[in-house]
Amino acid sequence: MEKWKNGSTELLCEALLSLRTKEECYAFLEDICTIKEILDISQRMSIASLLDKGENYIAVSKKTGASTATISRVSRSFEYGAGGYKTVIDRMKSEK
Repeated sequence: MEKWKNGSTELLCEALLSLRTKEECYAFLEDICTIKEILDISQRMSIASLLDKGENYIAVSKKTGASTATISRVSRSFEYGAGGYKTVIDRMKSEK
């Protein structure tokens, strides 16, 4: 198991998987994260979604307000990471 995967992260994953509605998700996020953390995470998701659509860094920055450093970090994770962004983006596309 990777260093950051432990009993606490297992519990978090199980908690996330137990959520059934958008309202439950909002409530859980509000309880577990600060508003800034929620906004930062949601910005990263928006960046990944725009990159998936082929948007360039300048367009992504204008649409999200993110710095090019943040966009670069998300892009690196999107392209070379564990595949989490691609999994959720592909699932959201197929559910539409």
